[in-house]
Amino acid sequence: MKFVDEAQIRVEAGDGGNGCVSFRRERFIPKGGPDGGDGGNGGSIYLVGDPGLNTLVDFRHSRRHRAERGRNGMGQNRTGRGGEDKLIQVPLGTRVLDAETDELIGEVLTADQQLLVAQGGFHGIGNARYKSSTNRAPRQSKPGTPGERRSLKLELILLADVGLVGLPNAGKSSLIRQVSSARPRVADYPFTTLYPNLGVVSLGPRQSFVIADIPGLIAGAADGAGLGTRFLKHLSRTRLLLHLVDIAPFEGSPAPLEQARIIMHELSAHGEELATKERWLVLNKADLLEPELATKVQHRLIDDLNWTGPVFIISAVTGTGTDALVGAVMQRLNALQHPFEPPPEAESASQTQLSSSEASDDTNTETSTNEQSTWHPLD
Repeated sequence: MKFVDEAQIRVEAGDGGNGCVSFRRERFIPKGGPDGGDGGNGGSIYLVGDPGLNTLVDFRHSRRHRAERGRNGMGQNRTGRGGEDKLIQVPLGTRVLDAETDELIGEVLTADQQLLVAQGGFHGIGNARYKSSTNRAPRQSKPGTPGERRSLKLELILLADVGLVGLPNAGKSSLIRQVSSARPRVADYPFTTLYPNLGVVSLGPRQSFVIADIPGLIAGAADGAGLGTRFLKHLSRTRLLLHLVDIAPFEGSPAPLEQARIIMHELSAHGEELATKERWLVLNKADLLEPELATKVQHRLIDDLNWTGPVFIISAVTGTGTDALVGAVMQRLNALQHPFEPPPEAESASQTQLSSSEASDDTNTETSTNEQSTWHPLD
């Protein structure tokens, strides 16, 4: 199914039914008096969270949604039937804005949550309600009010605990394949990932988190280069970012230090929210370097970036260091959920023993040892 994270729709709530002007007319009952009933309320429109949906593609085809109108009142004090509400199923994480004013109406974040987006019209009043001691035969009634009509802009923002950021071909898709059951496309060329992917990392009973892989950024993404920053909004609800850096890039590709600085610049250009979000440095493709050289690259990056947060050295292909990484992430998420508990000390990936013999010859990996670059990591 095609991934669509933006859509615009038109919603029209039902009008309220009109009140009735009627008088009781029965044999042997003279001057029966007014008996016109009220109209029914118009149906409202609600957006309902559906955990089975993960895209807004359906709204590319069905753009107009209407609720039922309330029925008019009738004689013999009969009230018109109310219009049926319209329930529209949307994915969890859908943000709703008024398309004309950009006003935030609300967000649908939980299953079966109902968000009112268009209020149905109020019912009209029949003439029986106007009867009084001085007005014994009222002939006035009140029509129903019109239902709300508005254009809505829907934005799907994925619900994930951890987000992956990095340049194309940094190994984000390989990492999510290694630590979860998600199977995003992996290849040895950039921009393999064209839309976000979600994976659930399970470490045991009630010990799991959701990780999001978004398409890679390039220099100038904030200005629209490549896929731009269109998908960065999917990281706004994450609690932690993993910044992946390729420490064994191909010849002609940016050096690790330049990779890190490009991503940091693009996050800052996108907005303060992402720039200030907690971010861990993850050095990937360590299977392509000798352990001593990988450690030197780690220390040099820490010094050049003045990095004070956790740093991990992993190989997303062989799985080296990934268990320590996801374990530390789980502990950190638990600490963020319970802020009064002292945060756990993340294990440094420098303690992880790497072995070049663990390098994989899988032809579906992002980088092959046979295509190893002549670029020197410490240049």
